[in-house]
Amino acid sequence: MVHHKLHLPEKRCPQCGLTFSWRKKWQLNWDKVIYCSERCRRSKTPDKTEN
Repeated sequence: MVHHKLHLPEKRCPQCGLTFSWRKKWQLNWDKVIYCSERCRRSKTPDKTEN
């Protein structure tokens, strides 16, 4: 049996701007997940140097 992950919900990280997909570890609190990684969560300020 082949399992395809084609229709997973996605969000955009406000820190780095990258799109990230739903993960099983976030299944209970997907609505509260804001950042794509611990690194982005720790910085919490948008990077103004990129244009």
